[in-house]
Amino acid sequence: MAEFTADDHRHMAHALQLAERGLYGSDPNPRVGCVLVRDAERVGEGWHARAGEAHAEVHALRMAGERARGATAYVTLEPCAHHGRTPPCAEALIEAGVARVVAAMVDPNPQVAGKGLARLAESGIDAQSGLLAEQAEALNPGFARRMRGGRPWVRVKLAGSLDGRTAMASGESQWITGVPARRDVHRLRARSSVVLTGVGTVLADNPRLNVRDFQPNYDELRQPRVVVLDSFLRTPPAARVAREGALIFYSDAAPDAARSLSGAGAELRLSPGEGGQLDLAAVLEALAQREYNEVMVEAGPTLAGAFVQAGLVDELILYQASHLMGHEGRPLLTLVGLERMNQRLEWQYEDVRQLGADLRLTLRPKS
Repeated sequence: MAEFTADDHRHMAHALQLAERGLYGSDPNPRVGCVLVRDAERVGEGWHARAGEAHAEVHALRMAGERARGATAYVTLEPCAHHGRTPPCAEALIEAGVARVVAAMVDPNPQVAGKGLARLAESGIDAQSGLLAEQAEALNPGFARRMRGGRPWVRVKLAGSLDGRTAMASGESQWITGVPARRDVHRLRARSSVVLTGVGTVLADNPRLNVRDFQPNYDELRQPRVVVLDSFLRTPPAARVAREGALIFYSDAAPDAARSLSGAGAELRLSPGEGGQLDLAAVLEALAQREYNEVMVEAGPTLAGAFVQAGLVDELILYQASHLMGHEGRPLLTLVGLERMNQRLEWQYEDVRQLGADLRLTLRPKS
């Protein structure tokens, strides 16, 4: 196993900070940062800002120029060795004459998966990996999940009271949480490939589900794709999401409804379903095929609960307000068939922080 120095850690930590600048723009590509160091001096740095544009290594090499020769490149993801939208970064590093490459993690993409590091080593470059790998993967959970498992990273967003209610018995729900928490939801939308909801939410709220109250200071805002699960195409053609080009998954519908929604601007996708319920795993696989990395579910308790009970949720984000709404209020999740303690679905806290008067709880499945 490679041994890394304190300087190696410091430079890779800086590369990770650079990679984070692509958090809202690089999709469907991974967020990657690169730092070039020669004679203890950083001579070049860069990050991947947007798909189709130059990768982090290329930006760093352009900045360094001739000073890249003999340098060490710290890259948060193994340099690619295949031709995609851009030429292979491994070849660019070889041509620039770098002496050493340290990658935080091996690329989970089967097209790369060690081939980039092997190509560098064949050219006489000291190529290593494994430095701050966990932190690098945390920047790209969706890309890693899609490459390894064929589905996106699924994040379910919930907002509720201390007693776990999302609305009063009357249906009134604005606003459960305060402005800082609601602004944070827009930040999460901005990093997501997809915001997914159900037809019930569309009918009840006519939402837009886009990013409005957040703007990264280093990148142009990229709107996530809105996806609606609507088995029988009950979405009105006049709904905001339809007019703004939502992707609607359905299992059975009258031709007239399909024509009306297509005419309004929506994209329709026929998907497996049974008894009026779409196959959620099949939906996620279809989204992965479209190169969507991170899916944020903003839905009612029935659909959100279905994702949880199907074991398809990687992360729960709960915004918890400091008030009580009563036992007749609407629940956070509808979870069917949980009658005994040994049937509990166990989660573990990953992060807890205060946003204004509210708490944001981040949880992942304990298993």
